[in-house]
Amino acid sequence: MRESLKTPPALARDTLRITPLGGLGDVGRNMTSFEINSDLLFVDCGVLFPSDDQPGVDLILPGLHLVEDRLSEVKALVLTHGHEDHIGAVPYLLRRRSNIPVFGSRLTLALVREKLREHRIRDVDFREVAEGDRLAIGEFDLEFLAVNHSIPDALAVILRTPGGTVLHTGDFKMDQLPLDGRLTDLRGFARLGDEGLDLFMADSTNAETPGFTAHERDIEPAMERVFANAKQKLIVACFASHVHRVQQVMDAAVRHRRKVVYVGRSMVRNMGVARELGYLRVPENTLIDLKQIDNYRDDEVVIISTGSQGEPLSALSRISNHEHPVVTAGPGDVVLLASSLIPGNENSVYRVINGLSRNGVNVVHKGNALVHVSGHASAGELLYCYNLLKPKNALPVHGEVRHLIANAKLAVATGVPEKRALVVEDGAVIDLANGKARVVGQLECGYIFVDGLTEGEIGDTELTDRKILGEEGFISVVAVVNLHSGKLVSGPDIHARGFADDDTVFDVIRPELVNVIEKALADGVEDTFQLQQQVRRTLGRWVNNNFRRRPMILPIVVAT
Repeated sequence: MRESLKTPPALARDTLRITPLGGLGDVGRNMTSFEINSDLLFVDCGVLFPSDDQPGVDLILPGLHLVEDRLSEVKALVLTHGHEDHIGAVPYLLRRRSNIPVFGSRLTLALVREKLREHRIRDVDFREVAEGDRLAIGEFDLEFLAVNHSIPDALAVILRTPGGTVLHTGDFKMDQLPLDGRLTDLRGFARLGDEGLDLFMADSTNAETPGFTAHERDIEPAMERVFANAKQKLIVACFASHVHRVQQVMDAAVRHRRKVVYVGRSMVRNMGVARELGYLRVPENTLIDLKQIDNYRDDEVVIISTGSQGEPLSALSRISNHEHPVVTAGPGDVVLLASSLIPGNENSVYRVINGLSRNGVNVVHKGNALVHVSGHASAGELLYCYNLLKPKNALPVHGEVRHLIANAKLAVATGVPEKRALVVEDGAVIDLANGKARVVGQLECGYIFVDGLTEGEIGDTELTDRKILGEEGFISVVAVVNLHSGKLVSGPDIHARGFADDDTVFDVIRPELVNVIEKALADGVEDTFQLQQQVRRTLGRWVNNNFRRRPMILPIVVAT
């Protein structure tokens, strides 16, 4: 668990230092730093999407500030797969040092390449790897293993170092009937277990879920029923990188003689990449452009849309709010949410579901039908891996604290000593040497907020101000005084936004504000700041007593 901040000691030779920069305590912004003998290597570099209490924030980055002054020592960035919570922050890292070699599978690098093109970052040193590859990078001997996940081409990585051997799973599960036939490499896991594994860093997202994660194929009957019963417009919302889910929708569309149209920029981009590389099979004459949708009846088209997590600017949110320029959804239409809820997004998703339902749309989601299965290993699969690998130490990754704790309990149940099953959060510093992992420090690994073009310039104070503005409203008070005569020349003029529809509610308090200002002037107060503070206190007290509200109050006293 999070300890008080403690500066770690100097790193001893042949000791592997592991510092999670994101992903331990949140479902997102996954990134881990590995350091040994002055060589640094990063695994993943993702983003976290903001919650409702972070207004105006677009993205949250991992703790890049902790490694910013050491980027010249970074030998590689290794990416396990192409989801945003694992690759979304790559542009922000490469802005700091553009020539870091980036290792990943074919699809992963293709998705990163498109992302970097949007950020106008060019001439990146990409190094494609595949399962079974083994290579040396400085002090690190890396080997890549195939793992099954909800996106093709996912990889786990073995890091063999003088300090010990580590297996980092990335996100994974053990689907025995994968849609693409690509199984998690349990033979490789078993071989590593026989060789000896010092530290197992396993995906914790589903560690609280008993048993085994359902097969991707298990959702096809429910999806088939949705297609069969949809008599009008059908919209399927899923992650823009969920190639397997899009393939299932594509195949169902062909069976039901519907054309397919993508809605959402990221969906169009990612599925174009997947199709070009052969990961997505699009039957001839199936895909149409959004501009062609009016040429077909509603029952002849299925729309595959972004926005399954209720993102405010996503295509589905705009459809639910009647704000999309092309697509509408109303009585008799069906929306299928083919995704699970990412923790923290519940309110946003239910807001979209309620909006669609209010419009008469039939919304089918995981809560009322088996239309999605997770991409993460459940407790049964994790137990299987612990027994297969027999790790000396465990460091659960990828999850909220409750997920990390559940994963650690599984490790202990299979024989990992309790003191060797480390439950830590971002910024913890773990040293691995002689088969033992121990926490040696704790660094401050706070959020780096991205807001439009600004990065890291939003602090807690500004977020608090935004929440006050959004929840409590804003009141401005303007008064003009003559300091020479000690008189109030004009005002106070009071205006509000998000507090009251009619400014006449302030007629009651205006005489009291006049008295406060005139009394202060009569007492010889000539500092406009002091006058403003008295106005703020008087108005704030009145608002709180009469409305039980605490809006942001901006008093302006102008001296002439």
